[in-house]
Amino acid sequence: MRHFVSAACGLWLAAAAAVEAEPVVVVELYTSQGCSSCPPADDFVAMLASDPRILPLALHVDYWDYIGWADVFAQPKFTDRQRAYAKAVGSRTIYTPQLIIGGQDRIEGFAPDKTADRLRAHMATRPEVQLVISREGGRIIIRAEADLPLDTPVRVQLVRYKPKETVLIQRGENAGKTITYHNIVTSWEGLGNWEGQEPLELSAPYSGEEPGAVILQTEGPAAILAAARVN
Repeated sequence: MRHFVSAACGLWLAAAAAVEAEPVVVVELYTSQGCSSCPPADDFVAMLASDPRILPLALHVDYWDYIGWADVFAQPKFTDRQRAYAKAVGSRTIYTPQLIIGGQDRIEGFAPDKTADRLRAHMATRPEVQLVISREGGRIIIRAEADLPLDTPVRVQLVRYKPKETVLIQRGENAGKTITYHNIVTSWEGLGNWEGQEPLELSAPYSGEEPGAVILQTEGPAAILAAARVN
């Protein structure tokens, strides 16, 4: 599997070292420790995370917990977020694994070639909004400005995540497997709305050692207009 994934990703990883980390393309992976189809996608997150232009975020859902293993990272609100994406496009179905790129492109299953194609397209697109994040003590300062006034408000969101953790799964479809997960989302909170007519400046508490990111996203949830890591 590693050779196959490397071949699919090589086109963008080769240039990664020379590219600044901001802005980033957000890739949400909806996954579960109780899903036998998810481990290849979970491994894929580690490779995506090696490119500073990409921010993969693993959101563990809880709807597979009933089959014998409760995902230790799952949160009901991540399931709700995935359902909201489905509802936004008129679908009643949710999947694991599922990737959502930039809040727009939905990829069901493990499809590295398709993912690479969509990532190239997103990375070639200049963001509509310029976003800068700075830290001052126990707070972050978020500044944003739209190239042109926005037609619709966006949600300002703060995400925190664990870089890596290894889990021995003892029951369920993946019983006996030891899997290392990457960029495991621990919280995803809204900080408010921004109309996008005037420049934005706001602050929010930010404590602890977990890395994070600020994401500006249109309602739906839909397109992510800008995202940046908190350094």
